[in-house]
Amino acid sequence: MEILYKSTRSDSAPVSASQAILKGLADDGGLFVPTQLPKLELSLEELSKMTYQEVAYEVMKLFLTDFTEEELKSCISKAYDSKFDVSEIAPLVEAEGVYYLELFHGATIAFKDMALSILPHLLTTSAKKNRIQNDIVILTATSGDTGKAALAGFAGVEHTKIIVFYPKNGVSPIQEKQMVTQVGDNTHVVGIHGNFDDAQTGVKRLFSDQEFAKEMEKKGYQFSSANSINIGRLVPQVVYYVYAYATLLGQGKLSDGEKINVVVPTGNFGNILAAFYAKNMGVPIDKLICASNENKVLFDFFRTGTYDRKRDFILTSSPSMDILISSNLERLIYRIAGEDADKNAKLMQSLSNEGEYTITDEMKEQLESFRGGYASEQETFDVIKKLYEDCGYVIDTHTAVAAAVYQKYVAKTGDTTKTVIASTASPFKFTRSVMHAIDGKYDALSDFELVDELSRIGNVAVPGAIEEIRDAKVIHDTVCEKDEMKDVVKRFLGME
Repeated sequence: MEILYKSTRSDSAPVSASQAILKGLADDGGLFVPTQLPKLELSLEELSKMTYQEVAYEVMKLFLTDFTEEELKSCISKAYDSKFDVSEIAPLVEAEGVYYLELFHGATIAFKDMALSILPHLLTTSAKKNRIQNDIVILTATSGDTGKAALAGFAGVEHTKIIVFYPKNGVSPIQEKQMVTQVGDNTHVVGIHGNFDDAQTGVKRLFSDQEFAKEMEKKGYQFSSANSINIGRLVPQVVYYVYAYATLLGQGKLSDGEKINVVVPTGNFGNILAAFYAKNMGVPIDKLICASNENKVLFDFFRTGTYDRKRDFILTSSPSMDILISSNLERLIYRIAGEDADKNAKLMQSLSNEGEYTITDEMKEQLESFRGGYASEQETFDVIKKLYEDCGYVIDTHTAVAAAVYQKYVAKTGDTTKTVIASTASPFKFTRSVMHAIDGKYDALSDFELVDELSRIGNVAVPGAIEEIRDAKVIHDTVCEKDEMKDVVKRFLGME
């Protein structure tokens, strides 16, 4: 069955998977969604006997139907290899009766590696399939993790360039050092004076600038995206929810068909949307629990039906979730609007112009699988400390937001369904916050002293991603205002 991709904002002609991956964003500013969600062809019992790479093929072939078996298997084998420090790729760790799906064993120790390890291969394969002569310019906004994962994935990839914008004072010291020390002549990292939403809005504006696109075409360039708005990012994320269920089934932790709940620390909404897609493909997921930090725009949305970004932007210890415009939510809104592109476009226009939109009661009824929750900074720190003291397991701040929300959900509902928590980053990426949560006595240590102390108390080796930046030289020091992003892109591409 061929799956095509259509825009969430117009009834323009659908495109193939490879074309959607290349474009990143539809010409009308909409996001690409599959014309239908496929069903798993193999049983979960059959999938439980497979490796991560084999499960990835069985899931992704259903979405990327214009890729040949050879092309897709090649992309998968290049992505999920020794860059990951465990053979399972995404292991499950049981702690206090909950299964933590560790998505941080890749090159940059965050869940973004799960998709950004494969996206460069999907993109270059797509370019060949569509006989693209231009160099692909990856333009990305990051709240911390996407940036480094995308840089690592695309560094040195022929016929590509990558430009990453991040909020200058809105990422952790380790996150920033990972990005600004990135080698590769085709990489460029830029701090902006502003927050993540400013960076993301600026990137979207550049994507929709048709005149600029013509200028770039003349110079032999075209834009694509490594953000989770790219369907080539979203599809690989569906894989690990299928794999998680199949693994628990294979380990005898679940009976076939038994439902699980999934808790996801959520910023841009892509990771939990992937779980929703997995549910619709046939994975027995009951509740999708959307965990927010103090920037609780999604919690308020699920509670009231109104998405309202008109609020103070709060810098927290979980910076990858410090987001007020959750781009991937648009894919869900389009779906519950009956795939009515005009209706969805009007809601997105309202968000852009008035800063908010409200869905209908009929649309709200279709969100019955979702639950929203949020955790304060103190609740986040308390969970890190308690989990470490009770069982010696150390989690990062984002995972802790999810764990805190889950605990509040159980206390409120009494729902004891077996639960998987998406563990989205290594604690080594947020050592200062994690170690502060465990004991304030660590506050006086330097960033890398904290790394070594975390390794000691957690009895876990320091990841290679941290060791390699310990003494790395800063290569990227460009900083700009949010209205200067276009000029920065032009300079990097030699278009001035």
